[in-house]
Amino acid sequence: MYRYTKIDQATIDTRVRQFRDQTSRYLAGELSEEQFRPLRLQNGLYIQRHAPMLRVAIPYGLLSARQLRALAEIAQTHDRGYGHFTTRQNIQFNWLQLTQVPDILEKLAKVQLHAIQTSGNCIRNTTTDHFAGIAPDENVNALVWCELIRQWSTLHPEFAHLPRKFKIAVSGAQVDRAATYLHDIGLIATTARDGDVGFRVIVGGGMGRTPRIGQVIREFLPWQHLLSYLEAILRVYNLKGRRDNKYKARIKILLQEEGLEPFKKAVEEEWQHLQDGVNTLTRKKINAITKQFTEPKYCKFETKDDFYKTLQKYDKRFGQWVKRNVHPHRVNGYVAVTLSLKATDRAPGDVTADQMQAIARIAERYSQEEIRVTHEQNLLLPHVPKKHLETVWLELIELGLATANVGLITNIIACPGGDFCSLANAKSLPLAKAIQNKFDDLDYQHDIGEIDLNISGCINSCGHHHVGHIGILGVDKQGEEWYQITLGGNQGTNANGINAAVGKIIGPSVKQADVPHFIERLIEAYLDHREGQHERFIETLQRVGVEPFKEYAYAYAVQAD
Repeated sequence: MYRYTKIDQATIDTRVRQFRDQTSRYLAGELSEEQFRPLRLQNGLYIQRHAPMLRVAIPYGLLSARQLRALAEIAQTHDRGYGHFTTRQNIQFNWLQLTQVPDILEKLAKVQLHAIQTSGNCIRNTTTDHFAGIAPDENVNALVWCELIRQWSTLHPEFAHLPRKFKIAVSGAQVDRAATYLHDIGLIATTARDGDVGFRVIVGGGMGRTPRIGQVIREFLPWQHLLSYLEAILRVYNLKGRRDNKYKARIKILLQEEGLEPFKKAVEEEWQHLQDGVNTLTRKKINAITKQFTEPKYCKFETKDDFYKTLQKYDKRFGQWVKRNVHPHRVNGYVAVTLSLKATDRAPGDVTADQMQAIARIAERYSQEEIRVTHEQNLLLPHVPKKHLETVWLELIELGLATANVGLITNIIACPGGDFCSLANAKSLPLAKAIQNKFDDLDYQHDIGEIDLNISGCINSCGHHHVGHIGILGVDKQGEEWYQITLGGNQGTNANGINAAVGKIIGPSVKQADVPHFIERLIEAYLDHREGQHERFIETLQRVGVEPFKEYAYAYAVQAD
């Protein structure tokens, strides 16, 4: 975990005082709505369908038990007893009162959390692989580099009013679990032959109205030049990005209009003014940030894996949970454990205040006081000794957090949709629940195998429907909620070599009531066409193409009409 310096703490304390004053002036009528709007947005405060919503930054997804307790207290005291974890490793509170927000920000600051730049046309929370620092396939630990970017980008005066919001993701592993090709800037950390760290720099990815896969602008950027090169990219975007049309303001549109080579040339020319300047990194700077991270204190012990193999054999539930929710760790004797927030009795990503308090206790006992937020809207205990695995499982069962569905069809990613968001065309959460109910048989889910199903309530793609193997997008048809279905999306390069891809719309939109049956037909098409138990949905789709899936699904739709 990163521990704030005095400068870090002073910065967020100052922002709390500033926003308290700004809110007071707004409520007194001294600031207009137009004047207050950019101030509240860059402090993470939205005005949603029913109430103000506060988005709290969880930098690169890391939480301490103390911080999670503070979030639980905020949920209990200021909200309706729960919080919602997002795909960008943040948490949202949906039922707040504007007058209480400065008090909430003050509580957050006391535990080294804030809501700075979680909205607005600025550099948002940097995200990374939720297994960073612990994954066996990792080449470079991305956490220090994420913190470096956080410090550089927070309240950067030159990039406080960009043409549009800007998102950066970092990965240091062989498998891209950070969706780097779907960000404005994606960074894949790697090592040269001499062992020195560098970055593949990817630009122009994104979802939303015009989804794009990012393009490589630098194959290997030495670590010393990371910040100066990022600054060069941001400067070119800030200068050339469109401000007359917010739908065409993202860097992906600029890259499309300029072309990769002209854009790269502009960046390189700008970089000539910045290279070897004040933002050039040194070992001293990197070491200083590294020292602010607490190091896990791993124990050396012998783990009798035969015990767990025997237990998995005789307790089917435990075996399924280990297979889906328990992950390898780079340190012998340890594993990482995913806490599924996808039980059918709650909205994807929602956690109650009581559950947060209990998770904090479990993290203190069994996970070095650390919790992580995943892109799939789940939580992760990153440092669990194998010898405590059964105990942790039993405690998670009591909390309703041991659903063995990570990577399966009910592990649905979904935005809050029309139940909360004023931008949404359709509801996401009731549809997610209906699909979860349709596939509630865990044995059937395990037979289907790995599949990503994502739902967005509007084209902004907060539910990442574009990169779901099955994507569902809510659309409005004459005041009624319908849903477009896409197939073939993928968030990043995986162990089987399948690269990032944007899903394709396969046909006419579907009525809300018909969507679960439509998805069921897609699954039937997959099961009928797959070659062997181990061929995943996305692999079958790529092998046989979309037509068999369309035939199965729309045959049902025609019969239903």
